[in-house]
Amino acid sequence: MKLQVLVSSVNQEIMTLADRMHLQTDAIIVNQTDHFGYEEYMHNGRRIQCYEFQEKGVGLSRNNALLRAEGDIVLFSDEDIVYDTGYERRILDAFAAHPEADLLLFNMRVGASRATYHTEAFHRVHIWNAGRYPTYSFAVRREKLHASHITFSLLFGGGARYSNGEDSLFLKDCLKYGLVVYAVPIEIGEECERESTWFQGYNDKFFIDRGVLYHFLYGGLAYLMSVRFLLVHGKVMCTKIPMKNALALMKKGIKSVEGL
Repeated sequence: MKLQVLVSSVNQEIMTLADRMHLQTDAIIVNQTDHFGYEEYMHNGRRIQCYEFQEKGVGLSRNNALLRAEGDIVLFSDEDIVYDTGYERRILDAFAAHPEADLLLFNMRVGASRATYHTEAFHRVHIWNAGRYPTYSFAVRREKLHASHITFSLLFGGGARYSNGEDSLFLKDCLKYGLVVYAVPIEIGEECERESTWFQGYNDKFFIDRGVLYHFLYGGLAYLMSVRFLLVHGKVMCTKIPMKNALALMKKGIKSVEGL
């Protein structure tokens, strides 16, 4: 099996990015910037293909990389990820140990404020526990994705209309089309802290966008899931906007896309 890393970046120096990320495998870098271009180079004996596009949106970036991918296993990534030595072998060994798996979710070291998950024990992922995994944890069998016609949403994520959630929607589609997904207690690298490209605080847009996301994730259960979300996270998120108002904003987001 061949592993290929698919990197989404914005305004990066592509000729040094492989070294900064400690890439040890073939990779495709899609860099969104102010011009179009293509560069290719070898890094530690591995092929690094760099595409530069004058466009915005992380979903579009990931889809552009996926369309050009050739690896049996593709690992989605971002410019602020630094990989551990030996990550390739850890990932390929995990797929070899679980041949029934189509997608594996790996651990990554992150700052406390960014931590949404940490897998302690191997387990299967279902729709009800799939909403907390970031895209950089996803390693997936490429042909299985193509056979299922699964791509990333262009509506959600950095640079898109709605703030975030493209990772949750992607996982939902994988599960909907029958892909077998597991979370594994294997660490492959770390995320370097940086300023978020989309998060501007728990403001009106945050809650409206969350309502829109919940419509696409949960359908008729979106309102109930919004209540649950605020009950769990309200103490942190509702210091400036009262919980009642936050729920009204999420409901506004849900209603804005009803029928879609």
